[in-house]
Amino acid sequence: MKITIVGTALILLISLSSYKEIYPVLKSLNSDKMSNREKVVSLLKSIETGEKEPVGFINPNKYIQHNLNAADGLAGFGALMKSLPPNSAKVNTVRSFEDGNFVFTQTDYIFFGPKIGFDIFRFENGKIVEHWDNLQQTAGPNPSGHTMIDGTTQIKDLDKTEANKTVVKNFITDILINGKMEKLSGYFDGDNYIQHNPNVPDQLSGLGKTLEKWAKQGITMKYDKIHKVLGEGNFVLIVSEGHLAGKHDSFYDLYRVENGKIAEHWDTIEEIPLKENWKNQNGKF
Repeated sequence: MKITIVGTALILLISLSSYKEIYPVLKSLNSDKMSNREKVVSLLKSIETGEKEPVGFINPNKYIQHNLNAADGLAGFGALMKSLPPNSAKVNTVRSFEDGNFVFTQTDYIFFGPKIGFDIFRFENGKIVEHWDNLQQTAGPNPSGHTMIDGTTQIKDLDKTEANKTVVKNFITDILINGKMEKLSGYFDGDNYIQHNPNVPDQLSGLGKTLEKWAKQGITMKYDKIHKVLGEGNFVLIVSEGHLAGKHDSFYDLYRVENGKIAEHWDTIEEIPLKENWKNQNGKF
């Protein structure tokens, strides 16, 4: 899988010298009335528009980067910005969520080619201080005609956030980590299951047939560890580490839960580079 060098949400960040030039403008930006979700969506959109003000939502003195292909802090992005062809970037954030001090998003990007990305931002005192992402080359539609990004965006059942996070965490743990396939059907409403992975069709039976096909081809998928569980209402994002087809990968899986059952799934898979090739030492997770 091709490893992108894009720091996704933070590619708009400019060199420190340019940052200092616009800082007086940023000080006048009234962000007190904006939610953290709104700040992130504005920041992401500025990758496309070139607006400089949203960089003020980032703490310039503390910014921890987990995209291993980008240097830590603000200074690591100047050279990358110079390599971006003018007016080439496109950003369409389709879904955005808040969970405590975290905002997580799902975005359709054009940045050195089409990509689907999940971004996670951690806030302290209203400023972004940490960023994780997972990017995959855009593919599809899948055998059922779904893209990696379409489907419902409505957030509901806010009172069920924690219960839904538990359902999805247990599913990943039981099925994808521990392989307790006898529990699989209990997480779904019969065969009903909408799938957005570009290689897998709808329905639980469709997932089963795909895994069986992969097994015959010698392709294995194994989740090893869950690193994050974030959610808002009926949507839950699980960040996991594992292996697909022998490659060390980061799995970001977004699930929609309905009446306590998993109803829909979106994901991105990104290969983790060898440690000697990391451009920061913060780790992918």
